[in-house]
Amino acid sequence: MDNSEMDSGKDSMENVVESESVFSMLDLFLFSLIAGLLIYWLVFRKKKEEIPEYKKIQTQTPAVRETSFIEKMKKTGKNIVVFYGSQTGTAEEFANRLSKDSHRYGMRGMAADPEEYDMSELSRLTEIENSLAVFCMATYGEGDPTDNAQDFYDWLQETDIDLSGVNYAVFGLGNKTYEHYNAMGKFVDKKFEELGARRIFDLGLGDDDSNLEEDFVSWREQFWPAVCEHFGVEATGDESSIRQYELVVHSDIGLNKVYTGEMGRLKSFETQKPPFDPKNPFLASVSVNRKLNKGGSRHLMHLELDISGSKIRYESGDHIAVYPMNDLTLVNQIGEILGVELDTIISLNNLDEESNKKHPFPCPTTYKVALTHYLDITNPPRTNVLYELAQYATDPKDQEMMRKMASSSAEGRALYNSWVLEARRNILAILQDIPSLRPPIDHLCELLPRLQARYYSIASSSKVHPNSIHICAVVVEYETKTGRINKGVATNWLKNKVPADNGLKSTVPMYVRKSQFRLPFKSNTPVIMIGPGTGIAPFVGFVQERAWLKQQGKEVGETVLYYGCRHKNEDYLYQEELEQFEKEGVLTKLNVAFSRDQPEKVYVQHLLKRNKEHLWKLINTDNAHIYVCGDARNMARDVQNTFYDIVSEMGTVSHPQAVDFIKKLMTKGRYSQDVWS
Repeated sequence: MDNSEMDSGKDSMENVVESESVFSMLDLFLFSLIAGLLIYWLVFRKKKEEIPEYKKIQTQTPAVRETSFIEKMKKTGKNIVVFYGSQTGTAEEFANRLSKDSHRYGMRGMAADPEEYDMSELSRLTEIENSLAVFCMATYGEGDPTDNAQDFYDWLQETDIDLSGVNYAVFGLGNKTYEHYNAMGKFVDKKFEELGARRIFDLGLGDDDSNLEEDFVSWREQFWPAVCEHFGVEATGDESSIRQYELVVHSDIGLNKVYTGEMGRLKSFETQKPPFDPKNPFLASVSVNRKLNKGGSRHLMHLELDISGSKIRYESGDHIAVYPMNDLTLVNQIGEILGVELDTIISLNNLDEESNKKHPFPCPTTYKVALTHYLDITNPPRTNVLYELAQYATDPKDQEMMRKMASSSAEGRALYNSWVLEARRNILAILQDIPSLRPPIDHLCELLPRLQARYYSIASSSKVHPNSIHICAVVVEYETKTGRINKGVATNWLKNKVPADNGLKSTVPMYVRKSQFRLPFKSNTPVIMIGPGTGIAPFVGFVQERAWLKQQGKEVGETVLYYGCRHKNEDYLYQEELEQFEKEGVLTKLNVAFSRDQPEKVYVQHLLKRNKEHLWKLINTDNAHIYVCGDARNMARDVQNTFYDIVSEMGTVSHPQAVDFIKKLMTKGRYSQDVWS
């Protein structure tokens, strides 16, 4: 205070003292109130946080344990881990076979999905004596990893982890008709070498266009001796069958606990919940199913699936995956020949309690459901199935024949190729033709591979059809060398899916798989589409979308289609729609090759050569995008060779330079393929 305040009178001083005492009491009250609120807030806040903290710790603990394949191997005494990158189940099957093989060499193996584990732990394999990592890696699409190996692939591309001292081997699964043959297997093999790991056996390359099973068996027969030599171990000579699962028959289980065809969550078909994916497919009702061809012996069909309310989104060029059912006639015949009550409720439980895979298919279920929804009973069984089943043949000659077919001898391979593969004998045909073979049905169910989803190129645009997905397919049916009629599982099943009648919906379990097969980002970019037969499917969606863009006032570039079929009056698919699109100017050029309407056969590649000047202008000057859809083995290869010739001739460059030109278009995303073999 300054002096003027000191000179204030007595009354003034008393007022100040009185005022100060009042403020002191108020301060004390406020301080007490704030302190009380603070303590209350802290105490109750802490109590509220205790529950989520506790839950968080609980959920994390098992996840950490489950992602460590090293700890699992230590705990179970395993020293071989076989990782698989699998899209259709074959690589997983090969991994399981290698894992089971290991016991014959005094070792213990486990098959593992890289998606379920922390792959950065690979460097820790050196902590386990005589350890080995094997990779069965399938290549999918245009040199891509399979869905379950995508994260592993991404990690492997970026990592510089030191894998010194880690032993490894790779078997790749591919198809030579595709541009990037066995790209994933080659990548993993090379990358592991670069990271310092020790390759103990040469990279194996399986070709599904030739004989994938034979390629695998040949590699495997040489692989194990190399393992024995490297680790100084010997074969035990134990060739006995080892069961991976044990049978449990349920006599008093409620039907509400039994799987009836669901892929993942029990009762998921009754209470549908998005998002929909391979483990949780959406039950889409069939709204349209019509025959496309006007004549001929084949049945080509157009289906429309209603996806209203599913929140499923798709783009033109994506694929629809459907889960089919096996023909009940075949299922019942298997039950009859084995003398089994197919409605018996069973579980097959993994004998390895530490395994992430508790059952070979959803359990508990019935034999009928397993054979109808979960198991592949129509493809010729692989050699390992024959080997395991041979023990149940009561006739020594039958047993000898089956074991011979499962062997790696030249005679055995030839017999398997002719008697099983070329004759297209499925498991029912084998049981019919080997009367002394009557295996236990539970072991048969353990050995048969899973029935896989079937993929189709979507034949619609979501811009035009946001609530439906269209499929274009040909029904597969043929006579085998044994005189049997074999039918394609999915196409015959879809053929019988009629739209709702009398309130009963005909449904298809499905999900959408994203694709890189996409229209150009800029609508004014020209497109050249080549798709004979059912290869027309994605281009129906493409043209619908270009028409929609045009209606929105967008500038749309040239849209050129090359389509092919056998006869104009029989199997010209979507003829009315395509001709209408051409009339409206959406399709600027519609080129159709009718291969059998004249003495000499005319295919799409012949029309491409005929229009080489126009095509070269679109590609070289206008930066057009090229799209090819259909058969990989012949058509796609012939079309690609035709483009080599066009580039060489019109660009006046050598053939190697033309090849390099097309390869660069592929790299830039200007030459895309959606092909199958």
